[in-house]
Amino acid sequence: MSKPFDMELFLGAVLTGSYATRQRHLRQAKLIQMEIAERWRRKTPWAWQRKHVAWFLDHRLTRSSKATKYYYFLTVRLLIRRLERSWVFNHLAGT
Repeated sequence: MSKPFDMELFLGAVLTGSYATRQRHLRQAKLIQMEIAERWRRKTPWAWQRKHVAWFLDHRLTRSSKATKYYYFLTVRLLIRRLERSWVFNHLAGT
């Protein structure tokens, strides 16, 4: 039996800010992980490709407010920083 992925441990190195901000980023990162795992069968961020994160931003947040999209975008930036990738998303340009 394998251990479930620990998002808190994964993001711990890049999480800053108040306790509430860190908790929000963790909650949102876990939701992103769950949605990508359900749709694409990619259980950990290490297995993600740019298209998986773009899918989440494009399709799972379509009915969300601008503020919600912005906060998820900030969490995505943390995930990208932790993965040490150079992915660029312009998903807030049209909002």
